Order: sequence, then C-alpha cells, then structure tokens
Amino acid sequence: MSTAVLSTRSAPSSAPSSAASLATSFAASFAASFVLPERFARIPAMAAVALLPWLGVLAVCHETPWVVLDLVEFSALLSLDALLRRRSPAALWAGAAVALLLTGDALADIAFAGPGHAVLAALVMACCIELPLAVVCLLLGRAAAVRA
Repeated sequence: MSTAVLSTRSAPSSAPSSAASLATSFAASFAASFVLPERFARIPAMAAVALLPWLGVLAVCHETPWVVLDLVEFSALLSLDALLRRRSPAALWAGAAVALLLTGDALADIAFAGPGHAVLAALVMACCIELPLAVVCLLLGRAAAVRA
C-alpha cells in the first residue's frame, strides 16, 4: 500500500459513533411512533385457538418434543391475552416470552427440517406466520406497558 493511500484515510474515531447514535435515534423514534390498532389485541387468543388442531396432528404422529413446545406456546399466548385484557404492565414480559418462543420454534423448524419441500415449508411458516406473530406480540406487550 502506498503512503498516499495511507495518508488519505481518515481516523474512524468520530464517524462510527455519530452514525451509531443517528441510527439509534432513528430506530427509537420509529419504534415510539408505531402503534398497532386496537383490534390486534385479539391476535394472541386467535393464534392459540389456531394452534389446537396442529397440536392434535402432532400428538397423533407421536412428536412429543414438538407437542410440548407448542403447548408451552399455547399457554404463553393465552397468558399474554389475559394480561392484555387486564391492561397489565406484565404484558411486556409475556409478549417478549411469546416472541422468544415463536422465534426459537421457527429456527428449530428450519434447522430440523428434512431436505427438499420440508425446508421450504418451514421457511414459509417462519416468514409468514411465526416471525410476524412474534413481532405483533412484542408490539402488543410494549403498548400495554406504555399504557399502564
């Protein structure tokens, strides 16, 4: 490397910190201004009810670990719904727990899917159902904590 190239490089001391603070302030202002409509508060209960037939399919196929994981998701979704109905600030933690469970379930589904169509089905379920539901649960929990 020539000395001309070395001399034209600037020290990265102030640039990353200002860019990081700009990105952080933008993300914080966007998150603070984004509010879900009130009708979204029913989504955790509807998702829990929609999970029941899938639990039956897994139980018939003797997939015990997946049945246990989905039962935990079912109970967490119903707990989040109950906390949202009471307008409890604890809904923040329940929403985060549901989001963590759904994200872990999506990642496990993709990781343990067989080759071919199974991986495609796991990716579609993760991108279209599990991860958006996780985001909605996080936002619902945050909104409940702000209201309380």
